[in-house]
Amino acid sequence: MDIIAQVANELNIDSKQVEATVELLDAGSTIPFIARYRKETTNNLEDQIIRQVDERVQYLRKLVSRQETIVKSISDQGKLTPALENSIMACLSLNELEDLYRPYKPKRKTRGTMAIQKGLKPLAEYISHDRSGQLESEAKKYISVENKIDDCSQAIQGASDILAEEIADNANYRIFIKNLIKSQGYIATKLVTNPPRNVYNNYQDFREPVNKAKPWRILAINRGVKEKCLTREIVYNTEAVLTHIATFEKPQKTPYGEIYDRLIADSFNRLIKPSVENDVLSELFEGAEDSSIETFKVNLKQLLMQAPLKYATVLGFDPGYRNGCKIAVIDQKGDVLTTGKVFNAIHKGDKLKHDADIVSNLLNDYKVKYIALGNGTASRESEKFLRDILKDFPETNLVIVSEAGASVYSASKIAIDEFPDYDVALRSAVSIARRLLDPLSELVKIEPEAIGVGQYQHDMNQNKLKSALTGVVEDCVNAVGVDINIASFSLLTYIAGINKTLAKNIVKYRSLHGKFTSRDEFKKVKQFGAKAFLNAAGFLRIKGSDEPLDNTVIHPESYRLTYRLLKKMQVKNVEDAAKICDKIDDKQIEKFAAELECGELTLRDIIQELIKPNRDPREKMAVAKLNSAITDISQLKVGMILEGTIRNIMDFGCFVDIGLHDDGLVHISELANSYVKNVSDIVKIGDIVKVKVIKVDVDLKRISLSMKRVKE
Repeated sequence: MDIIAQVANELNIDSKQVEATVELLDAGSTIPFIARYRKETTNNLEDQIIRQVDERVQYLRKLVSRQETIVKSISDQGKLTPALENSIMACLSLNELEDLYRPYKPKRKTRGTMAIQKGLKPLAEYISHDRSGQLESEAKKYISVENKIDDCSQAIQGASDILAEEIADNANYRIFIKNLIKSQGYIATKLVTNPPRNVYNNYQDFREPVNKAKPWRILAINRGVKEKCLTREIVYNTEAVLTHIATFEKPQKTPYGEIYDRLIADSFNRLIKPSVENDVLSELFEGAEDSSIETFKVNLKQLLMQAPLKYATVLGFDPGYRNGCKIAVIDQKGDVLTTGKVFNAIHKGDKLKHDADIVSNLLNDYKVKYIALGNGTASRESEKFLRDILKDFPETNLVIVSEAGASVYSASKIAIDEFPDYDVALRSAVSIARRLLDPLSELVKIEPEAIGVGQYQHDMNQNKLKSALTGVVEDCVNAVGVDINIASFSLLTYIAGINKTLAKNIVKYRSLHGKFTSRDEFKKVKQFGAKAFLNAAGFLRIKGSDEPLDNTVIHPESYRLTYRLLKKMQVKNVEDAAKICDKIDDKQIEKFAAELECGELTLRDIIQELIKPNRDPREKMAVAKLNSAITDISQLKVGMILEGTIRNIMDFGCFVDIGLHDDGLVHISELANSYVKNVSDIVKIGDIVKVKVIKVDVDLKRISLSMKRVKE
């Protein structure tokens, strides 16, 4: 197989781009580095495409290796034919490949293999070819005390088992059945009697065509089956399958028609049906899993790329009842200034006033610009409490922040190392504050699957999920870049070329020697070798360096080129370059690239960076205006118009935080008046939207919202 050509065809890109990308990846270059600094080599492939190239090449390499193993195995058995070899080498999926290999795979102990060991293979061949109808007399020859064959019927049954397994090993039948299921089959579910959970009521007597099954339904059904709340089956025309197999396997004019009918039915029901249906269900789940992971990736990127506040003091407020509300004030760098606790959610009268005084003093003493309020238990009571206080602090803003994953972080080793003397809740308050100050820097400390922007993530292949989400975090971190002198260990581990060991070494070097003063100093860190430097240097910033380019995205390998460009433009220093670079047109870029003997894409990137050095790609933050009069789901009325924040996006809709403990759902059908194919085409995480309440189920705590009906 020509892997390069195959990947190029699948991704609809030039084979030279694939070849160049694979060479860079095999040489140890990271995806962010290739996407940012090797645009000429790949002809400007984006990081997402490079990841697809990497994933597909790895899969096809594994496939080719398996093809070679299988061909050798069948050849060693003396059963390899040119046609079979061509079929094997033409496979593009591991499942299809294994179906072809099935007849030749060394078998475990089965009814068929046991029958062969008893010497019944010739009798099976007799049944296939005999037209005389003398089976009984032939079968008597195989009665044997040694082989434990007591009578003719046992001998005939053993021979039938051999034929049934031969039929089951035919890959063509499996392909036929899979295609039949995918084109005409249904997935059907029933609710078990007295299920332990009632969230699956929608799947009582549920039925949906396999070829139209929605990813979220497949995942929901899979979870329901695992939790023993649902039963599931694939429904299709099994008679058509039996007829199809008989057409090819039942000899014409055979006197053993009834035997063939039985052994074909046995082959299908006992051997083929369970295997094929499991394969179809697995394929459905994998497809749903892949779809959900893609949605998860989009959500995670939007969440991580929310705008930081920058240069603001933030009070983090983790609400709670019995154990109180934990408070942490952090400065503009994220360092903790002070912590505290109030019981505003349960206090009244003088005690509540005392709580208010504590918060007011903190706002005043530390000149707090923002309050980050967690959206968990007691959030609405705390919001009312804080808004009353903020009447005296008009310059301070209140922002509701998602707590998803905060408890995971608070109990993690990272949090314990950061704050060994804090209890779990205080760490959570710090995390909530930092999420508002700089979402990316804080959220990288949490396992991506725990951040709360996916669907059924705990049911998925965790290695596949982790790999996909790690790639998203890596892309986001490198797109923004980090200040190496303040970046946390967690943040550094996502920088291209830096693993956990090197990240620890950087932090250790920083603590022993103080701040880095230049990018060249990176090379003094243990294990920060040439390859790591090449991959990482451009994404690590140093403020205040004597070399101004050290605080830009321009890679050290392009410093000389940058200064040659400045000389051509007659600019004396980097700081004065912006105005001149902003006036350069395409023709001048072409001219400069030719004169400087460099690529136009690299030169354009350098010019853009000189125009706006160290620009942050993240958008400005917006804050929803919540209705403070609504504190409980029971107060919601159909027809209410509310404002909220998009917290999560699913294939079937999006969840909106309207300030209650439970988010409301805007189903995909309620997003817009026109057809919506992808929810992410309409909204993204962090968007502020107006919604209309269209249904409220207080008992199930479900809120149905609409965006398209807001103006009705």
